[in-house]
Amino acid sequence: MLFRLGIFLSLLSLFLIRSESAVSSIDLGSEWLKVAVVNLKPGQSPITIAINEMSKRKSPALVAFQSETRLLGEEAAGIVARYPDKVFSNLRDMIGKPYQDVKRSADSMYLPFDVVEDSRGAAKIRVSSDVSYSVEELLGMILKYASNLAEFHSKVTVKDAVISVPPYFGQAERKGLLKAAEMAGINVISLINEHSGAALQYGIDKDFSNESRHVILYDMGSSSTYAALIFYSAYNAKEFGKTVSVNQFQVKDVRWDSELGGQNMELRLVEYFADEFNKQVGNGVDVRKHPKAMAKLKKQVKRTKEILSANTAAPISVESLYDDRDFRSTITREKFEELCADLWDKSLVPVKEVLKHSGLKADDIYAVELIGGATRVPKLQATLQEYFGRKDLDKHLDADEAIVLGSALHAANLSDGIKLNRKLGMVDGSSYGFVVELDGADLSKDEVTRLLLVPRMKKLPSKIFKSINHGKDFEVSLAYDREDLLPPGITSPVFAHYAVSGLTDTAEKYLSRNLSAPIKTNLHFSLSRSGILSLDQADAVIQITEWIEVPKKNLTVENTTSASPNASVDNGTNSTSEESNSNSESDGGVSTGSNSTVEEPSTTDLGTERKLKKRTFKIPLKIVEKTTGPGMPFSKESLAESKHRLEALDKKDAERRRTAELKNNLEEYIYATKEKLETSEDFEKVSSNDERQSVIKKLDEVQEWLYTDGEDANASEFQDRLNSLKATADPIFFRFKELTARPEAVEVARQYLSDLKQTIHGWETEKPWLPKERIDKLSTSMDKLKTWLDEKEAEQKKTSGYGTPVFTSEEVYEKVFNLQDKAASVKRIPKPKPKVEKPVKNETESKSENTTSSEKDTSENDKPVGDSDSSTNEKVKGGSEPHDEL
Repeated sequence: MLFRLGIFLSLLSLFLIRSESAVSSIDLGSEWLKVAVVNLKPGQSPITIAINEMSKRKSPALVAFQSETRLLGEEAAGIVARYPDKVFSNLRDMIGKPYQDVKRSADSMYLPFDVVEDSRGAAKIRVSSDVSYSVEELLGMILKYASNLAEFHSKVTVKDAVISVPPYFGQAERKGLLKAAEMAGINVISLINEHSGAALQYGIDKDFSNESRHVILYDMGSSSTYAALIFYSAYNAKEFGKTVSVNQFQVKDVRWDSELGGQNMELRLVEYFADEFNKQVGNGVDVRKHPKAMAKLKKQVKRTKEILSANTAAPISVESLYDDRDFRSTITREKFEELCADLWDKSLVPVKEVLKHSGLKADDIYAVELIGGATRVPKLQATLQEYFGRKDLDKHLDADEAIVLGSALHAANLSDGIKLNRKLGMVDGSSYGFVVELDGADLSKDEVTRLLLVPRMKKLPSKIFKSINHGKDFEVSLAYDREDLLPPGITSPVFAHYAVSGLTDTAEKYLSRNLSAPIKTNLHFSLSRSGILSLDQADAVIQITEWIEVPKKNLTVENTTSASPNASVDNGTNSTSEESNSNSESDGGVSTGSNSTVEEPSTTDLGTERKLKKRTFKIPLKIVEKTTGPGMPFSKESLAESKHRLEALDKKDAERRRTAELKNNLEEYIYATKEKLETSEDFEKVSSNDERQSVIKKLDEVQEWLYTDGEDANASEFQDRLNSLKATADPIFFRFKELTARPEAVEVARQYLSDLKQTIHGWETEKPWLPKERIDKLSTSMDKLKTWLDEKEAEQKKTSGYGTPVFTSEEVYEKVFNLQDKAASVKRIPKPKPKVEKPVKNETESKSENTTSSEKDTSENDKPVGDSDSSTNEKVKGGSEPHDEL
């Protein structure tokens, strides 16, 4: 797998156009998150996985609050067994869900969260007696953590990202995730369905020009399962005048089970071992009622399940599971498969549905690619192999990283600064179908007021237009087209509600005028690349017919017959009304138009006449969103408040990390300095015993403070203590450093003087043109440096090692560098160019040339400036007189 990944990254480096920009992709799962970065710096792989602070390629999607301290990722995972009620997980699956569904889900997984209901009917999590956070805010914290990993990995600011979502995410979930990212300060270029990200990763390095293929991507993660049918093909396109083959894929269908995943298998094991422990303890004890005990058991069960994927049996051991009682047991793979017997049949349902609705058979599928951590379970693989009648399934993709790497390709392609050189067309579709429902005065509930807006699997993105005949204000509801196919936890098919106003007033305004057609309302909808449907614009379209006065015109026969044959007569020609800035139509009017350049026909003013004109007005209508429930949008004030809360937490975390770092630095300095002063005899040469003991005493004082009053100190206090200690101990360390550095510098200087003396001697033959006064001046500077070194060394020998050094290594190097500059300036003096002597001419030729030259100059001076060049050119062409080429 690593070899294939290496080949992929090598190929990808050829497919990308270099840029200094960086974008990221985030694969946000129920339990884990992965981050990839596209950063085209020389010497780096174009797409890389951002590792976390523990050097791991995936991080726990966890947030914890302990003693007013926020912990994220690995830090939060470290306290989950001790404080299970303070560590919040599965947040992705809670976003956009009603409170009751979140509460039910948390209880079923033995998550001891304090879940409360907010004003929208969504879930909030209480982290302390007076502090609660919405799911969007908690998820925003995780996304910010992911963004920080990307920036730390790429060493540049990364604000743009693509975030993957499961296909069953509905409108409320997708909008909530975008709001969470906005709170975190992340610019989401697009959401991408997980199967589309994996499909990109599968197809980027393959060639489909010779054969199209159907591929099923089967993904079982920790909490959900889906099967996506992908059709890969190629088409010919013109590029720089050449016909090239371009690969593409289309998502034909996707089916899922949002409540089937690896967690279901783990819960079966948890229940099995909980019953076993209860039997061992007896006395009516039920370990399920104790959150800490269940957190410990769930943690060990994960490891047991992983062991069973590679072994036929696995042990489980939990120390002090409950009431200081240890729990130890074993389980076989056969027993595990028996406990999950019903899950294996459920795992085939998404595959069966995809094949059923596509009309394909198992033999028509080119490959069945497995992704997701739970697909490593041997029984699941065997079940799929038996269904498809294959000995082996396809595992070309990395089960953990396929989605995030494919999403990074999508991010690169959408980014302004980074572009894919090799193209892979992507056609994804909406996982749900949508309808629009209209409600208002004089609108009856029928097929006219309920319209199919987006059929299932409609291409993303899309624009949709609907028009209705109506003249009063009304309301628009957007809903899922099937009540039996709703996002998990959603009970009502309606997900958005709008009030369209201004239509009644507009109709009354124009009612007194002669309407030529019923008032229409145009509704403009958009289905974004992220799969979000919205009503963007509404217009009232009013057509009126009215009589207007126009001048009469009478064309003469002569001019009419002589007009160009291109002239035409057009009844009902469209024109533009300046008053309304809209199209106008003429009924029964006659207009003439000519493309000829001959003179226009002569006319005679016969007064005016009345003509019937049609005018069309488009009036923008006001749209107000009135969505309620968990999908209700945040107000500007609440969104700003959430951003402020998260920013305050970010600053607090940064200060906490800085404080911890400075505390560690102080602690390390104390231990290292004491060890050197107490154990190294070399320091006795540069410091007295009293001086060393004075420093050690101060180190002890700060060390005692560090573990008493300094436990709650801030970053500034740690820095002040460290600076104070360095001010006391640094003179000793400086003298110790100079003990070896100064002689080395002197040796370098003397060697340079010797080498420079030889160089100057060589200049006498190699560079004889160098000025003697410059060389003498350089030699004088050399003598001064040698004298300075001799004097300083003699003086240093008389000085005690405990005292301040007479001179330092830095001073020596500074003088050497100055001398080097002087030598270089002399060496750079260029060799003079040789003088070229002109040939001696005889007196007759000289006089002749002087005479000619004088005449030539005189004649040219008499000419205008504009003639001088032509005159000279003629002489040169003729070659009658000698000349010099300049």
